Parts: sequence; C-alpha cells; structure tokens
Amino acid sequence: MDQFLTMRSFVEVVKKGSYTKAANHLGTSRALVSRHILDLEDRLQVRLLNRTTRSITLTENGQYYYDFCERILSEIKETEGAISRRMQKAQGSLAVVAPKWIGNYEIADAATSFSLEYPDINLKLSLGGMAPNAYDFIDQGYDVALHTRRIPDSLIRAKLIATIEFVLCASPDYLKNAPEIKTPEDLGQHKGLIQSNDPVWRLDADGDLNKVRIQQAFSSNTYVVLQRAALKGLGVAMLPLPLIREDLAEGRLVPILTDHSIEPRPLFAAFAPGNVTPMKVRLFIDFLTDWFRDHPI
Repeated sequence: MDQFLTMRSFVEVVKKGSYTKAANHLGTSRALVSRHILDLEDRLQVRLLNRTTRSITLTENGQYYYDFCERILSEIKETEGAISRRMQKAQGSLAVVAPKWIGNYEIADAATSFSLEYPDINLKLSLGGMAPNAYDFIDQGYDVALHTRRIPDSLIRAKLIATIEFVLCASPDYLKNAPEIKTPEDLGQHKGLIQSNDPVWRLDADGDLNKVRIQQAFSSNTYVVLQRAALKGLGVAMLPLPLIREDLAEGRLVPILTDHSIEPRPLFAAFAPGNVTPMKVRLFIDFLTDWFRDHPI
C-alpha cells in the first residue's frame, strides 16, 4: 500500500473524526480509507485509533504518529509549493549548450543580452561538445541545446528559433589550381570538405534542384574544422555564413556557384519534454526567437 496515501488517510480521519467524511474529502471510498488505517496499524504493529460507534480518538502511539504525519505532509506541501513557485519565476541556473561555430558572435551576443534582461537567471553557456544523440544534453545536465539539424526524437521537444544561410566556398589558392566551377556537375572534379551529418549538397537554380555528392576528401562533424580545412586549401566546402562572414569579406574564402541558392538550415532549441516547461527555459527560448528575428544569422 502507498505509504503517502495511508498517511493522508490517517490524518484526515483524525481531523474529520469520521471515516466517511475523510473519504469524501479525499475523493475515495470509506472502505479504502478503512483499509489504509488497518494497513498502517498492521505495519507499525500498534493501535493508532480508539473506535467506538460514537467517536474516534487517538491512542498515545496514535498521537505520536499523527504529529509525525502532520509534520511530514506539511513539509511535502511546502516543498512542492516552493518548487512550483520556482518553476514560475525567472530565476535559478540555466545551462545551455550550442555548437562552437555559432558562439563566436551570434549566440554570445544573444546570451549576454538575455542575462542583462534577466539578472536573476544564472546562464551557463557551453560551446562545443555537442553529443551525437539529440537527447543526450539532458543527461549531461543541460536545460537547452541548440541544434542545426531536425530532431525527430520524441524524447525531447524542439522549437525552430532561426534559419542559417550557407555558402559554397573554397580558398583562392585551391581554386587557382583546380578545374573551373560553372555548374553543379563541375563539382564532380573537385575535393569536398563534408560535414558528417550533411553529406548531400542541395543547390537550386530557378526551381531546378541539384543534389550533389562530391568526392569526399575530408570530413568532420563540426563546421569549425571544415572552415580551417577550406582556409588551408583542402577543397570545396558548404559552410554557415555566420562562421565565414569575415573570411569572405577579406578574401580568404571565395563563394562558388553564386547563381544557385542553398536552402537555409534550421536552428532549433531543444529542451526536455513534459507538461510544464520551467519559466527560465521558456523565457530563454522566446528571447532567442525574438533576438534572431531582429538579428538574422
């Protein structure tokens, strides 16, 4: 028998002075309340109540146990209330993990602005170390994880907070010594720097979609490594614009096939499932959504 339920039944019987009234208050049957009391007495091996046809009174042991139950149930109620209030307040620690490449400017600016607006939330932002499984961030102690791929796993929840532009590019040194690239088909003659989770490149020209599988010369699961590889002239890469914006502006990387568009990638905020999402998590995700709407990446 559930010990918490039997304790509640016992306390209500004492308060109401009646099995029937206690059962009505608890929304259960008189027979079940009676069973709870018998179960308690059997487990404790003492008599808790003196029962007559006219009254119910506590034995000496019953009084001692009643005081104990009252204290425990009161502490449970107070603790649950405190937790519930914390869930509805903008306070406490908030641990967030994001890909390393997006932390250079965009997420760093958004995170610091969030902390200025909500000073009672202690934001802990970690960059890199993204787990291969979308839901692993929960086991690692994070409240929110930013992902650049769709998350089919039903064990977590996710909200689209932004889209990210991508650019097909290579270094001038690589292009100087490589075959000319005028069409997507020309990429077949080149070395590809491939993101492990995104091996197929989709290039669109006026509705004509080309799915390109370029020869893989180098691969990594992080765009920062692919950026370094492209800068060293290892091949052609499809990289997020926020990561290489300065490289393009200063000519260290050159865009390729600019007459073809590349479908933007989604940026999702993943968080734990459940009927109640903590206020601090809701505020952070809503803040990021508004931030990236005003500061496109």
